[in-house]
Amino acid sequence: MKRGALLPLVSSVVLLLGSSVSWAGQYDEKERAELAQALKGAKVSLKQGIVASAPKGKPISGKFEVEDGKLQLSVYTAKGGGFSEVVVDPKNGRVAKVEAIEGGEDLTAAKAQADAMTKAKTPLGGAVDAAVKKNPGFRPVSVIAALKDGHPVADVTLIKGDELRTASERLD
Repeated sequence: MKRGALLPLVSSVVLLLGSSVSWAGQYDEKERAELAQALKGAKVSLKQGIVASAPKGKPISGKFEVEDGKLQLSVYTAKGGGFSEVVVDPKNGRVAKVEAIEGGEDLTAAKAQADAMTKAKTPLGGAVDAAVKKNPGFRPVSVIAALKDGHPVADVTLIKGDELRTASERLD
């Protein structure tokens, strides 16, 4: 997908998730470069991070990001009507931290993602696998559940060098 075609898609995802840019799969040019560099040291895949977070709740989205100069893998989970951000160590795959999501844009995004996942028949990991299969050589860096036209989908953002792509995979 050309860079010019990606912007409207990412903008739509941002609107869908209540303007939660941090969880919309959007990386600006600087973030993309930092992420590409930081991923070289990561031994854990996005899917492995999703699996590692599952004991803390049902995974509803996940994203690699560079925070304070360090790579982290954050997975939003839903459990018992509450939401958490599960931080998975990208070097060893262990859960490093779990924080409750209690308000703001993150809570709005988590509610929308959880709503999509309640209608899903395919887990997020299956969507990641499908996107990787259709985009050889690309590495998935984020996956976000959403509802589109009443159907649950997962928007999977993938990176290869400085090229970014988003694949939308149906979950029903």
